[in-house]
Amino acid sequence: MRVIFIGTGDVGLPTLSWLLREHTVLAVVAQPDKPVGRKQELTPPPTKRLALEHGIPVLQPRKIREPDSVSELAALAPEVIVVMAYGQILPKAILEMPARACLNLHASLLPFHRGAAPIQAAILAGDAESGITVMWMDEGLDTGDVLLTRKLRIRRRETGGTLHDRLAALAPEALADAMLLLEQGTAPRTPQNSEIATYAAKLSRQSGIIDWHASCQAIDRQVRAMNPWPASSTLLCDPAGGPERKLKVFSLIQHRRVSGEPGTVLRADKRGLLIAAGEGAALLTDVQLEGKRRMPVADFLLGHPIAPGTRMR
Repeated sequence: MRVIFIGTGDVGLPTLSWLLREHTVLAVVAQPDKPVGRKQELTPPPTKRLALEHGIPVLQPRKIREPDSVSELAALAPEVIVVMAYGQILPKAILEMPARACLNLHASLLPFHRGAAPIQAAILAGDAESGITVMWMDEGLDTGDVLLTRKLRIRRRETGGTLHDRLAALAPEALADAMLLLEQGTAPRTPQNSEIATYAAKLSRQSGIIDWHASCQAIDRQVRAMNPWPASSTLLCDPAGGPERKLKVFSLIQHRRVSGEPGTVLRADKRGLLIAAGEGAALLTDVQLEGKRRMPVADFLLGHPIAPGTRMR
């Protein structure tokens, strides 16, 4: 079928690759290039790079609802529009444009975790499973009727990064089944139950700040969800009165039978950095001090010894 793909993030790359092999991709729509890194070099989104490698036209409107952008897409006369991780709300004129369907691939089991950060939200909530929902798009935020879902189990030590990659790989399988149903004229439309819907707000650097008054289970879920970005972090207080230092935390082990004043270092040795939580304690095992490289805690403590009783906040 004749398809326009609308997406920016790398979670959509496997889906775009599949479309390039199996259908006629008329164009790819992505967000404008953005400055990245310390040098703020203007960098194209990954979907744009893949499209250009295959000679596919790329459109990057600042606002997709602008009349010129809508007209440009309409001139392509798509049968299907496929959207995944784009970052802008589509206007009604685009939703009604394709001859067969405008479909969104959302990285959660809708109606749970609508919004911008569904992958991390599933881990934060302690969900047992996640998946890909193929949805008929409407003008709401992930509120359209469900065409189909494909599920996977969330692993015990799942991180935001590993779940991202597994859902990205699952998405083409879900879309392949959905496209077949469209071609056969048997694609279902199941309304979502909005009464049980939850929302996953866009992540920021503040999303990873650790609250040591939370339980060690909740802190563990946060650390895994925010790995690799924005990464969970805490402030390491200098007992000598020096400036506080930001310490990123990438992994920990829960100690549920240990107690202490939340945020207090209980032990610091080659086994890790044990910090009291609101319930239990967290043994940090993989960290990164601001301005330094990421490393195991045992290596970190060799250059930055920390005494029991030191406070984190």
